[in-house]
Amino acid sequence: MRINGMLALAAGLVLLVASAAQAADIAATIQARYEKLRTFSATFEQTLTHKESGSVEKRQGNLLFQKPLLIRWQTDKPHEETLVVTHKEIWDYLADEEIAYRYPLELVRDSRTIIQVITGQAALTKDFDVKEAGQENGLAKLHLYPKEPAPQMVEALLWVEPSTGYIRRASIIDFYGNSNDVRFTQFKPDTSLKESDFTFTAPKGVEVEDRIDRKVQEKELFK
Repeated sequence: MRINGMLALAAGLVLLVASAAQAADIAATIQARYEKLRTFSATFEQTLTHKESGSVEKRQGNLLFQKPLLIRWQTDKPHEETLVVTHKEIWDYLADEEIAYRYPLELVRDSRTIIQVITGQAALTKDFDVKEAGQENGLAKLHLYPKEPAPQMVEALLWVEPSTGYIRRASIIDFYGNSNDVRFTQFKPDTSLKESDFTFTAPKGVEVEDRIDRKVQEKELFK
């Protein structure tokens, strides 16, 4: 019985080590791929789940990305929203409300922000404990646990193309148990983008609220 128990323990340790090695390999593949990637365009489906109320909101839109971290996040349904990360600032324009918010870049420079994760810019091997979580529909799954958890992220799950290292889906869980799930329905790497894709000027008559000097959290964006 003792021998069988020791064998089972040894087998478990071997599997654990193998799983950790596989997770590290996938994380390394992701980082190697995104180091070479300069731009991409994608269409996405976003699902926001509020744990306390149980409410679920679904959105659809488009995402443009260019290094180092230029973003155009356009939500078309159910409400039109344009969020642009420029070289200097962040703009969040809500067309229905005729208001545009201006935020500091610091909100998206942390590895624990959802935009860093879904664009492949998060330092996975440095800032997270990465664990292998099996496969789903041909995609490898990884659990990410920030080494220093923050309110906007205490846990994340990635779905990755094993052969390419491209991230096809990410689910972020915050301190309150709310989840933000983004799935790319189309993904086009190294697309040709224009400088104007990452600029923003508030339309005439739109109210501009400046939050550059206020203490705000990343969860106000991409939510």
